[in-house]
Amino acid sequence: MAILLTVAIAVPAMASTTPRTSTEEQLALKKKRIAALKAEARKKAELAAARRKAEQRQRLSRRECGGFLECLFGQPRDRGSRPRRGMGRDYATAKVVSWNEAGKYAPGSVIVSTPERSLYYVLGDGKARRYKVGVGREGFQWSGSSTIASKQEWPSWRPPQTMIERERAKGNIIPEFMEGGPGNPLGARALYIAGTLYRIHGTNDASSIGGAVSSGCIRLMNSDVVDLYNLVRVGARVYVYQ
Repeated sequence: MAILLTVAIAVPAMASTTPRTSTEEQLALKKKRIAALKAEARKKAELAAARRKAEQRQRLSRRECGGFLECLFGQPRDRGSRPRRGMGRDYATAKVVSWNEAGKYAPGSVIVSTPERSLYYVLGDGKARRYKVGVGREGFQWSGSSTIASKQEWPSWRPPQTMIERERAKGNIIPEFMEGGPGNPLGARALYIAGTLYRIHGTNDASSIGGAVSSGCIRLMNSDVVDLYNLVRVGARVYVYQ
């Protein structure tokens, strides 16, 4: 009888502890799931808030520039400010100057000085024809030497895939192709630099000349780029200094 009594007492004791342990584990798992769901919800809310702020900044930026393409190719202006005198319209900046560096290059060469925001077309005898230019913005400036591979009047614009993807990541959609004409960001003429994606071209935003605003291309007033286009031959040497 004593043995049977011991067994009868032990069995209920085992049965009473098992459900308690299972319940505690279930509660712990439930708490973990709730905490994970809350963390995921917070993350989604933070991402949504960051996206709204980025969209708001883009809208403000576009209003200041007057449009996305103007922001991409032009120079954003402060709200309420007036265009600088002489910079809101196309005009010629070309001037024949005495240039100490001219003797280093063959006549007909094109030299771009990024710090000066100037382009020199070497005439010979220590002289050059100097133009004011816009250059690459910070992170897009470059240096090197090449040649003029080709020239085009009222060029069409086909942006590189890297630019399309870079702007798409910001929420901006760039057209894959734009016909040449007065509304085209490349302006009236383009001289294509061999071995690169860069051009020396005109602009439909005269206010950008003299600034560091492009994605690496060298831009001139339309009046100036027509003048340069008529002087530079295909195969001419081009030197860009940063």
